[in-house]
Formats: sequence, C-alpha cells, structure tokens
Amino acid sequence: MHHPQHFQPIIDFIQAIGVPVTEQALPASTFLPGVAIRGGGLVVDADKLLWPGDLLHEAGHLAVMPETLRRCAEDDLPGVNDIEHAGEQEAMAWAYAAAVALGIPLDVLIHEDGYNGNASGLLQMYAFGVFPGLRGLCASGMTAAPGFTSDCGPLRYPQMLRWLRD
Repeated sequence: MHHPQHFQPIIDFIQAIGVPVTEQALPASTFLPGVAIRGGGLVVDADKLLWPGDLLHEAGHLAVMPETLRRCAEDDLPGVNDIEHAGEQEAMAWAYAAAVALGIPLDVLIHEDGYNGNASGLLQMYAFGVFPGLRGLCASGMTAAPGFTSDCGPLRYPQMLRWLRD
C-alpha cells in the first residue's frame, strides 16, 4: 500500500461522518483494488488496497448521494450520474474537501495510478482553484462558495457545511 500512514485516519474520518466501513477480504476483481461498495458502506481489504486516497473518493460517491439511495448503494452505482449533483465530479470535489480537512497531501488522493491517466491535470486544476463538482456540492447544501451560494458567510469550500447529503 502506498502511503499506509494515511489509511487509519481516512478510515476513522469516513466512519465518523456516518459511512460504514467494514474490513474484510475481497476478491481481486473489485473495481478498485481492495475497495468495494456494499449496502451503502465501504468494504476494505487492507492487504489489496493500493491507495488509501481511493477510500475518500469512493466515500465521496456515497456522501453525495441522497440518503435514501445511499443506504442501498452497491459497487457499480448504476444510474448515479442520472442523479442531480451526485456524479463523478461531485464525488471528486467532496474527496478533495475531505483530504484538505484531514491534512492529507493531494497526491495521496489524486495519484498517478488513478483518474485514467489525468492525475497531473487534476492536481493542476485544484492548485489553480478550479473545482469540478463544486456547483453540485453547493446546490445540494453541502458547502458554500462565492458565485455558487448567494450568502456563503464565513464558511467557504473546501470547508463543508455537512459531509453527507440529506
């Protein structure tokens, strides 16, 4: 596992916000090595997990889903991109906010083996303050940001108003 020092803090954070995490052996055929989504929670196989940041991204998918759908979410998340403000970009923006909250280096979340070879471009976007998915997080009431929220007050993304969508 790359960056194993971040594994337990990430697990603790995900559980603390209300996403169940179960550690158990998984087959080699999971979408991401060592991670599965089952029954609205994460199943993690620490022996197969390559990047602990992948846990934040997958937790992000669950977090941005409406609660009624999150409870029964499974691996392939069918139709998730048809749910307003619950797509890939919102999951990425959520995971970025979580990484910032945890003080985890961004290359743990957006790593060289992920994002279909676009990791360096994504890291550059985030460095320039371009946050795909931010509009959706604001629209679903999870955070606030100038230009997306009429009155954001003192809280601004990547700070979150809440970590789970209602």
